[in-house]
Amino acid sequence: MASTFLLFQVASVSALVGMTLGWRGVMTRYSGFYDLPTAWSNVFWGILIGGFYGSFTYNNIVLPYIVMVNDNQAPVVNPINLLLVCLMASVAVHLLLRRDRVRKGSSQPTSGWALGLAMGGMMSLVFILSILQTEFSISLVVTIVCLALFGPRCEALISSFQGHLMLQGKRWGSVLRGTFWRCAYVVMFAFALVSLSAWLFIIPAALLFNKTSEAWIWESIPKEGKKRLRKIWARNAREKEAILSEEE
Repeated sequence: MASTFLLFQVASVSALVGMTLGWRGVMTRYSGFYDLPTAWSNVFWGILIGGFYGSFTYNNIVLPYIVMVNDNQAPVVNPINLLLVCLMASVAVHLLLRRDRVRKGSSQPTSGWALGLAMGGMMSLVFILSILQTEFSISLVVTIVCLALFGPRCEALISSFQGHLMLQGKRWGSVLRGTFWRCAYVVMFAFALVSLSAWLFIIPAALLFNKTSEAWIWESIPKEGKKRLRKIWARNAREKEAILSEEE
């Protein structure tokens, strides 16, 4: 029992570290210029939904895939399960981001980022907990670190993108695109549990879309907030230049 509790603690801390880094990377840059209470409420919903999302995904998609890889006589994973799980997750995100408190502040992208971080964090927790029960190796450590760092961030990118499309009026189109990207997300992360080479595709894609996500967050900020942000950034840049000139 103690060992199981210890493994759960390691998985939980790893997922929380990834969620924290994902929050600091994007949300802190625009802190004070979006609806923070609404974003935090979506973290709660993300943890709740992400628990079911991660459990269903692992039991119905990832675990059968791992069995199929290790046993040639095992049945092929049913793609309908993948589609249904990802579709249900996308619909849940859609329903949460279309609430009045989210739409009033045009905070679909920021709320989507917070929601996705929590969902991805729970997904990473489930995946990390499952592989911690295998034999210790260098590849195991690498997989855990990558799952912790990129699991929450990739789901945050998908949910924020879905919120960005909703902000543009593409409501159900955002559900279909979110479902597509979640299917790719689940497939690649399932493959990552079997082969480290999957991270050669996941990491560059995550870093590429991470830069684009700042534009999604920027569009959700009101005009007055954008003006204030530009003034703050310009003042900070001048202060840095002044400090550098004094040191020289």
